[in-house]
Amino acid sequence: MLRWYLIHTKASAEEVARLNLLRQGYEVYLPRVSQPVRRRGSWTERVAPLFPRYLFARVCEGLQSLSPVRSSVGVTGIVRFGSQYSVVPDAVVEDLRARADPVSGLLRLMLRTPLVRGVPVRITRGAFEGLEGVFEREDGAERVIVLLSLLGQHATVRVPVGYVAPRRLLAGFVGC
Repeated sequence: MLRWYLIHTKASAEEVARLNLLRQGYEVYLPRVSQPVRRRGSWTERVAPLFPRYLFARVCEGLQSLSPVRSSVGVTGIVRFGSQYSVVPDAVVEDLRARADPVSGLLRLMLRTPLVRGVPVRITRGAFEGLEGVFEREDGAERVIVLLSLLGQHATVRVPVGYVAPRRLLAGFVGC
């Protein structure tokens, strides 16, 4: 019987663990996502694991042992509850794979709440970071238009959709 198990890896060693488990004949799935990162003052995309320090390994019980998995390079252990290894339902892995881009294999996350015209927002990154305004409309798939009040004048600015958060979500947020 084929079962998926959740594998805990060493810090930043998900790819090393994945390659080692593949070499040993295990089916492995490491869901990855593209995320924006700021480097030297500009934003770039970085591919990172969806679940840092975790990946999935499919084991055929009776034909494959879990012992080599535990001692593979990059692996810390197999997630367990008490003395039982945690079995991940097939539907979870199938759903993650179905959501992945067929060409790149990367997952697209939709973490933002839908914005509607007139909602107060705060710009969280970029040149206008910290300013508050009113959401006007979407400007394509990647940008939004926000109405700001600057120096007593109203101005519309176009910013990436990830730079804007509804003000009510930020209420009560305490930064480090």
